[in-house]
This record gives sequence, structure tokens and C-alpha cells, in this order.
Amino acid sequence: MGATVPLHRAGPAQLRLKLLVISGPDAGRSYSLEHGEYTVGKAPTCDIALNDKTISRQHLKLQVHQEHVLAVDLESRNGSFCEGLRFSQLELRAGSVVTLGTTELKVVPEDTRERSLLLSARESFGALVGSSRRMREVFTLLERMAPGGSDVLIQGETGTGKELCAEALHQESKRGKGPFIIVDLAGIAPSLIESELFGHVKGAFTGAQSDRAGAFERASGGTVFLDEVGELPLDLQPRLLRVLERRQVKRVGANDYRTVDMRVVAATHVDLEGAVKAGKFRRDLFHRLAVLRVTLPPLRERPEDIPLLVDTVLGRMGKPPSALSAQTRALLTQYPWPGNVRELRNVVEQVVNLGEEALPEMPPLPGGEGGPGAPRTATAEMELPFKEAKERLIEGFERDYLKGLIERCEGNISRASREAGIDRVYLRKLLRKHGLEDRDGGA
Repeated sequence: MGATVPLHRAGPAQLRLKLLVISGPDAGRSYSLEHGEYTVGKAPTCDIALNDKTISRQHLKLQVHQEHVLAVDLESRNGSFCEGLRFSQLELRAGSVVTLGTTELKVVPEDTRERSLLLSARESFGALVGSSRRMREVFTLLERMAPGGSDVLIQGETGTGKELCAEALHQESKRGKGPFIIVDLAGIAPSLIESELFGHVKGAFTGAQSDRAGAFERASGGTVFLDEVGELPLDLQPRLLRVLERRQVKRVGANDYRTVDMRVVAATHVDLEGAVKAGKFRRDLFHRLAVLRVTLPPLRERPEDIPLLVDTVLGRMGKPPSALSAQTRALLTQYPWPGNVRELRNVVEQVVNLGEEALPEMPPLPGGEGGPGAPRTATAEMELPFKEAKERLIEGFERDYLKGLIERCEGNISRASREAGIDRVYLRKLLRKHGLEDRDGGA
């Protein structure tokens, strides 16, 4: 992380805050904020000059007061956002994160000594896809974990992409050319798990007609993925602990241990710490598995990734973005997706093949209000006449989609029109409609 750049202003400093750049071209830099006013933009004359082509020359003004910082958007071309919502004026407190183009700025206390986790510039890691802050934090962790040989625990709800994550870790590691062996512990009969993991010798049990190597031996030089490791029977957990600590296995019915050379990536959707307290999972095994761990966020906590995920699914189907109507896309962004990315993928495929009747029913808002995991449709919109409510939903989708599109294409209209599958003239019309047209001469 770069050194803090002091920004001097007349008068005593009454609010000791600083601004961290946590993503974008200037990631790692920080700026002290003393009582006064600052301009943020790409112009060299700005108090906080950023090397981000997707922001305006004079993008944002920060007014530092005694108890808060007032952020005022200077009619920027791509807008200023906080928690996914565009704003023209907003009070910021310590911990607030503001997004300008591809840059994210975090307000933190001046004396904070925490190392802020820098965000990856990637929008994908293997088959995992996302441009949200949550996912790029995950990508940063995975980038650091992949090259090493340490075992990894992946946590996350069903459908968040734990197997894709494990495979990506394998592919980007030094073992990428070796085998990737999957063991679904939830899908194997308990009586067969021991043989599947550790192997057996001929005659070890009825049906063992020949010697067979287990998953750890078959993965020599590669990676073993233990899916739903929380389902491992308690009596087999000490044997897994020995594999992790000593890299040794003993086949069922054998007398001697064999040395194995592989990496273990485990995954679970259950709370393993809770399972430890309940006596269903060994504490020493949990701590050995969790030396390196990453948690994949549920889709409801990163709804801004939905347009990118939809386009990714369409691309893998060989379909253009125009394969789904604006109305369908707007509805997809409102659904809470309890089945996460897997459910989204299945629904998109069904809608493309079967039509809009395959869309899931929108669940009612509990108590008339959206809470965590609830659809993002505002109650006020739900009370409008159908036509007006639908138009507002579509407008919201259009604005979010266009913002992400222009950022991905770095303001290049020709490239953006190709990616979106729409005419350049129509794209410009949409950009003007939503106030996203570049006032500085670009996109």
C-alpha cells in the first residue's frame, strides 16, 4: 500500500479521517482528510487526482465537516454510487465506500492500522464471475491462495459455486496440470466413503475383488476436492486429519501407510464451528482444514453482479445479450435467488428455451418491506399501477446495465454496442436518457 499523501487545508483538523483507494488504478493509495473541501476526479488539478479513465475530470466534491463528510456529485458522466445506489449528495461516515467508475474509495479513521484488503482487478476467477466488491475481495484471496500448496476450506451456501472455486484454485496452482479428483461426501453411502477416500486391498470386504487406490492416491501431483466435508462420519475424521498432517494413507485391509502428494481443497455449506460445538465434527480437524479459508457470498448479497452473470450464462449458451428482453432482465434483478448462482443459471437457460413463463414467481415482500434476502423492489413501486411500476423497474435495470457495460468497455461506445448487441445510435440515446453520456467528450 502506498504512503499516505497529506492534503493540507487552512484551519484546525477537527475530523481525523482518511480516504483509502481500495480498487481501481490507484489501489493502495490513501489521502488524509482535514477540515475543508476537496475535489476528486481525473484532472491533474483535482485535490485527489485519480488515474481512472471511467471517471470525469471533476467528478466528486468532498466537504469535510466536524462529524461527517458530505459527498456531492459534480454532474459526472457515470455517476457516483454508494452501496449500489446512485447519489447526487450523500453524508459519509467512517466505513462508507463510494464507487466512482472502476475506483472504490473507503472513508476510514486516520489512525486505523488495519490493512485494507485491496480488490482484485479481475471480474472472473476460473468459472466464478463477479464485478462486485464482495466478489473482487474473494478473487484477491484466491489469487493469493492458488500458487501455494496449503489446503483450503471453502464455505458458502448451496449454489454459490464452491466446486467451481476449488477447480479454479487447482487450475491456477502449480498442480494445475495434475488430476482434479472430486469426492462428494454427501452423495456417497457412508459404508463406501472409507474405500473411496483411502482405497482398499483385494479381499478387504465383500466385493473387493482387486486392489483399488483411493482419491488421495489417484490425485497424486494434483488436487482432491472434498465436497460437503461436514458430512464426513465422525469415526473417519481422525484418518482425514492424518492425511492432512502427515500426507499418509492406509488402504482398507492394508497394514502399511503410503505417502501421498496432493493438495486438499474442502468445501461445506454447513456451519462447521457449530458442528464442533455440537460434537459432530472434530475441533482439531476443523482448525487444520480452516488454516486458509474463503467464504463465497450468496447472490442476494451481491445483486449488482446479476446482469454480468446473466450475460455470462447467455455467452456460454452461444446466445447474444439480446436473447432476453429488458423486462425479463429487470425481473431477474428483483428475485432474491435462494438457490444462488446455480438457480440463476438454470432459470436463464429455461427462459431462453421455454419463454418467460419459466420465470420464477416473485415472492411477496415480508411485511411490505424488503429486508436482507428480500427482493429489491421498493414498496412504493409495488403500490403503483402495473404499467408505471414496470416502467420504473425497466428504467432501473437499464441504468445499472448501462453503467456496468460502459465501465467494462472503458467508455468505448463501439465495443459497448457490440457487447450489448444493440445499435450505437440507440446506445447513445439510452446513455443520454440515463445521464451516463460522457460530458468530457468520451463515452
